[in-house]
Amino acid sequence: MTHRIALIPGDGIGNPVIQSAMQVAEKAAPGLLETQTFPWSCDHYLKTGSMMPEDGIETLRGFDAIFLGAVGWPEKVPDAVSLHGLLLPIRKAFVQYANIRPHRLLPGVQGPLRKEAFDILCIRENTEGEYSGAGGRVHQGTENEVAVETAIFTRAGVERILLFGFEQAMTRSKRLASVTKSNAQKYSMVFWDEVTRELAREYPEVEVSHYHVDAIAARMVMAPETLDVVVASNLFGDILTDLGAAIQGGLGFAASANIDPTRKGPSMFEPVHGSAPDIAHLGIANPIAAIWSLVMMLDHLGEGAVAGRIMRAIETTTARGIGTVPGADTTDQITAAIVTALEE
Repeated sequence: MTHRIALIPGDGIGNPVIQSAMQVAEKAAPGLLETQTFPWSCDHYLKTGSMMPEDGIETLRGFDAIFLGAVGWPEKVPDAVSLHGLLLPIRKAFVQYANIRPHRLLPGVQGPLRKEAFDILCIRENTEGEYSGAGGRVHQGTENEVAVETAIFTRAGVERILLFGFEQAMTRSKRLASVTKSNAQKYSMVFWDEVTRELAREYPEVEVSHYHVDAIAARMVMAPETLDVVVASNLFGDILTDLGAAIQGGLGFAASANIDPTRKGPSMFEPVHGSAPDIAHLGIANPIAAIWSLVMMLDHLGEGAVAGRIMRAIETTTARGIGTVPGADTTDQITAAIVTALEE
């Protein structure tokens, strides 16, 4: 079965890492993915005045999945424009409410902690919360200027991300950590805590822990091995997953999936290292995060066997010391090593 994939390489290092991932995919399963590339990026914005065409969402709707490289080039286009012009509209239009990011050390990778045996799955609410876009500014440019940003938490939105987290916990160690800041945010975060407790009754096998976001940030550094499935709001999840990437060795290993669990629309997969304009021209971007995101995409598409082969090839490569130190190997060298591991 062939899967139709929309490729959006985007900006900066997004282009080479997407090319690497597609090279690996073709080696692992020739013809499995039928791709179409879309040039939507900051350069596209500068040429056309928009990050993607007006019919961009409808164009993407016909694909089985979306594979994104990176979005953003602040020197050219403000991040608020690029993010709200491409990434967030896709997530919201296709109700990709579950952002999934795995955090574990690959073989041969030396993380910054004196810890090795941790395997954290962060699940971030992806369509509302602090990134809802509700708010505005008045009296701009005056001493009375006011800026308001309102976080939106709906029962439907909170329930569905927590239910997704509980289901993931059931497939792993049956431990779930729910993250809030309910001691300071007495409406939205207390609400999140209440919904967590309600849903926990439906999953008596799952051990539920409640953390304030600052406390769990400390725990991810001091005792990451005590955590398994972590569920958090849009903002808290965004911050915690960058911390997760740091303890797993850096953003070069930070894979992610933006999932619509109902499968009514395409889900989107992307490395979360950003476009890295400072190294975009050097050819040293680590493609492992993109290739790991490819693994997540193949799993989602029901191609678990192919995904497993690629993941083992990544682990074989890092165990050999290739791709483990930022800048030590080129993008092409790391890609070639993974392809070689696949051949073996």
